[in-house]
Amino acid sequence: MSSIKGHWICLQKGIGIGKFFSLLIALVITILVVASYVLSWGRQDLSQPFSAPTSKDFVLSSNLSSTDRHSEVNPPVRSSHAQGGEIHLTERRIPDRIELEQYEPHMFSAIPRNFLQSSRSPCWYVEYQGKDRDDPYKTNGYGLYSKRFRSIFEEMRQGFWAKMNLQEGNRYRLRCLPYFYIIGQPKCGTTDLYDRLRLHPRVRFSAFKEPHWWTRKRFGILRLKESFYSRFPLEDYLDLFDLAAQEIQDNYNKDKGIEDDLLIGEASASTMWDNSAWSYFYDNVTNTEPPVLIQDFIHAFQPDAKFIVMLRNPVERLYSDYLYFAIANKSAEDFHDKVNESLQIFDSCLQVSSLRACAYNTTFSNILPVRLQVGLYVVYLWDWLSLFEKNQFLVMRLEDHAVNITQSMRLVCNFLRLGPLSNKEESSITHNPASNSRRPEDCNLGPMLPQTRQMLKDFYRPYNQRLAEMLANNAYLWET
Repeated sequence: MSSIKGHWICLQKGIGIGKFFSLLIALVITILVVASYVLSWGRQDLSQPFSAPTSKDFVLSSNLSSTDRHSEVNPPVRSSHAQGGEIHLTERRIPDRIELEQYEPHMFSAIPRNFLQSSRSPCWYVEYQGKDRDDPYKTNGYGLYSKRFRSIFEEMRQGFWAKMNLQEGNRYRLRCLPYFYIIGQPKCGTTDLYDRLRLHPRVRFSAFKEPHWWTRKRFGILRLKESFYSRFPLEDYLDLFDLAAQEIQDNYNKDKGIEDDLLIGEASASTMWDNSAWSYFYDNVTNTEPPVLIQDFIHAFQPDAKFIVMLRNPVERLYSDYLYFAIANKSAEDFHDKVNESLQIFDSCLQVSSLRACAYNTTFSNILPVRLQVGLYVVYLWDWLSLFEKNQFLVMRLEDHAVNITQSMRLVCNFLRLGPLSNKEESSITHNPASNSRRPEDCNLGPMLPQTRQMLKDFYRPYNQRLAEMLANNAYLWET
């Protein structure tokens, strides 16, 4: 017993208590991941053991200078996330409408193939089946599970019955989907863009910024890493656009046949990247890549939709994400340990599975200490472009938006074909202070450690290079 205790003390002294426990936790997580794949009948090669994470810092050996190599005490862990320093993006199988309908039959029965020609936003009339003067939002999941949304639904109730369209004794309500989506990424300025754009006189958003319906609520996910709740049906999501739909209905001049130019938007920053629910609800027996993605369904109903993507240096995005979502004991050192562990876990996945499988991997999404995968912008954009045309996307950088908000908002308005604004209207949009900036207490923590920054720069570099090539813009290298 004394011999064992002696080895324990020596081991702690040799590698440090913090790193020792980090190693121990990483090994336990790896074992749990492997077990989860075996139990969920994952692809056969995923039942093979992952390479065990080590306690030393994760580095890409191909990116080390001769000085860096000389200063490394331990040999580097070689990453398999890129071959020869390049990212290889593979084509995915695109499911057809029949297959999608098998997954979500109600969605396809409720959303028509054609929308009203009188509105730029995709809208249609449906007969209202509720009882007279009943509460139309009584069972809406957003109102049931969130107290802060109840006041919003109370406002929506006030004018609901007066906005009914009566035809031959039947009552009809106008239903709408968004004309455009701000799809990502989190901690990249989407809140600021949303707050400014909703001041535009011809833009209306959902009842609140981020419904997360396509990615989470329709599966019953209220909060990440929590148990599932009842699934939110399509109607709960459509309810969020009722105020905008009622305004569109009021503005439409039937006599003159004037097209209403109000545009409906939605700004869930999870839409671009979060497909973490697929393994729970769709077939994952024969393939570790999702058989369907969020964009497959959106494309089935809205092949002409427009998308705005806000991006940011993925290194800075990850640190901001950590500061915002971490609950306690935040520090640059803690961030470093979590990054190191996440890099090793992600690399273990890539040693046995494809890049796409790891990017959308539900198990890894749940166990990564920091959301490393959210910064793989090119992986997600590549899959969106497999369905939609490039001119349906406006991709912007937070760095450019912060420096010149006026120019940034003009780009957005031109992209959405909103027309010119008066000086007063433009000033009201651009002169407000930035939204959702870093909290003072988080600013006091200071920047990340230099070695953490270098590890992340090395990891993201090949992804950024591929993104810059895709967008034909070297600004997305984030090298300066």
